[in-house]
Amino acid sequence: MLTAPVRQLGESERRAVERLLDLDPYASAQVAERVAARGLAWWRAEGRMLGYGSRRQLESICWLGGNLTPVLAGPQAVAAFADLLSGEERLCSSIVGRADAVLQLWDRLASAWGPARDVRPNQPLLAIDALPVVPADPQVRRVRSSEFDLLFPAAVAMYTEEVGVSPLIDDGGRGYRRRVTDMIRSGRAYARFVDGRVVFKAELAVVTRRTAQVQGVWVAPDWRGRGIATAAMAAVIRDALMRVAPTVSLYVNDFNLPARRVYQRCGFRPVGTLATVLF
Repeated sequence: MLTAPVRQLGESERRAVERLLDLDPYASAQVAERVAARGLAWWRAEGRMLGYGSRRQLESICWLGGNLTPVLAGPQAVAAFADLLSGEERLCSSIVGRADAVLQLWDRLASAWGPARDVRPNQPLLAIDALPVVPADPQVRRVRSSEFDLLFPAAVAMYTEEVGVSPLIDDGGRGYRRRVTDMIRSGRAYARFVDGRVVFKAELAVVTRRTAQVQGVWVAPDWRGRGIATAAMAAVIRDALMRVAPTVSLYVNDFNLPARRVYQRCGFRPVGTLATVLF
């Protein structure tokens, strides 16, 4: 039997939520960034934070917004979250988090929320807290606001290749254009330019006080196999560690062996496994 009901959390329980997020700083980075920026009040958070456990001892949480992300969710918490969510219409575009919790959630939600467009059950989660031993590419730098039109096509190509659908479909790309613009303005977008085009790009998609999480790593197809990615990633890591956060983290599909070799050469270490269900 479940011993604790699931409830929606508010700002009064923010300290307890932050304590849980600190226990898993890499897998919960996206949730931690949102909580730091918008708190837990439903009217400004653009989502709901669900909690499992007594009011005196919060055991696990689950963020429900654009993504569904369980944090420190054991089997009982997963069952409780799934019981609540299975009676609701699916509004999130993905389920992402620690692999054990995500896959257990999906087993319980698939009949109500399925089918999924893709399930990625094994995504190594990696982190680094020291400067890379490999040389950094001096041509990789932060993107300037005036270079948006150069970066945007590369960002669209990366997203389409990685996710399997174009980011321009839903609203003509307005939301994705805002996201890329925000990455540039906040100094989180990196690129190497050759003859006026992007041949490498990456971004610090999530920044917390514990980590800067890299996403959107992409090499132009005609530049792949030339060995530029390791030095380019080293440049991103170096800048992020010196300027942004005490660690850099990322997660990668297990089947992407070239990328995994790049991250290993840069000095990333494994810190867990994520899974993603895409709708």
